[in-house]
Amino acid sequence: MKFDVRFPSKGLMLAGHLYVPDTYDGSRLPGIVVSHPWGGVKEQTAGLYAERLSRQGFAALAFDAAYQGESEGEPRGVEDPFQRAEDIKSAVSHLAAREDIDPQRIGALGICASGGYVPFTAQTDRRIKAVATVSALDAADLYLNGLGRTNDPAVASAMLDQAGVMRTAEARNEGVVYARTLPEREEETAGLPKHYHECWEYYRTARGFHPRSPNWWVPRSIEYFAMFDAYAHIERISPRPLLMIAGTQAETAYFSEEAIKRADEPKELFWIDGATHVDLYDKDEYVSPAVAKLTEFFGEHLAA
Repeated sequence: MKFDVRFPSKGLMLAGHLYVPDTYDGSRLPGIVVSHPWGGVKEQTAGLYAERLSRQGFAALAFDAAYQGESEGEPRGVEDPFQRAEDIKSAVSHLAAREDIDPQRIGALGICASGGYVPFTAQTDRRIKAVATVSALDAADLYLNGLGRTNDPAVASAMLDQAGVMRTAEARNEGVVYARTLPEREEETAGLPKHYHECWEYYRTARGFHPRSPNWWVPRSIEYFAMFDAYAHIERISPRPLLMIAGTQAETAYFSEEAIKRADEPKELFWIDGATHVDLYDKDEYVSPAVAKLTEFFGEHLAA
């Protein structure tokens, strides 16, 4: 069963879908907040994982981040890691305040960029009793330093210079500057790492396309990225458990490997053999073992 919900986050109303088991009997359920990738919306991979987890007896909340999807916030397409953390905290608050959720049994799952935002949030939000990620990455590191950290430092410096110009233009009422999140056409992915073609194939074709995932963002968001480090204090999650799931063929797997090394026990890096980063978004041969592991993890650590 799926219900529409709305809840506030720093003065903005966020839109979510709450999934509960079809066999729900009215008793208090363990809850899981599911946070979507950068550029995604709740109807895509976050909703898929939330729906699959609800089949296993959890209440799972997939929601649109502020400035994105059906949630409030202007200008559209801002990607602010600190707002994203506040959104996750607000989603936890929404679950904790509900009569059908046990506030002592709430976990969180972050996918892709939210695999950085969720652990970051859990460092200080102790209400999150178990933390999991799928295809995690630190969006700030990825964008500033490039995939595999191959960017020259001058690239980030130039982007920050441009962010200041954009902010001044907005102050002069000259409008918001937008940029494509991904290439719009497949041929434009030629010469880029395989990861970007995979993302294009998911977001820009019928496979994962959603009209509220418009492939635009506000590039002055780089200012926020430059102040953000998803895993700098990941050890603060301990003694609560951390599970990170990654594909053995993912070009982003180094983020999960490095984060797990920095984290304190209990922690686990679980590999999905043969999967790439985006394979774990929706391909059943990879999603099913990931959901099975998440079910085992949350089942153990959110037990009554």
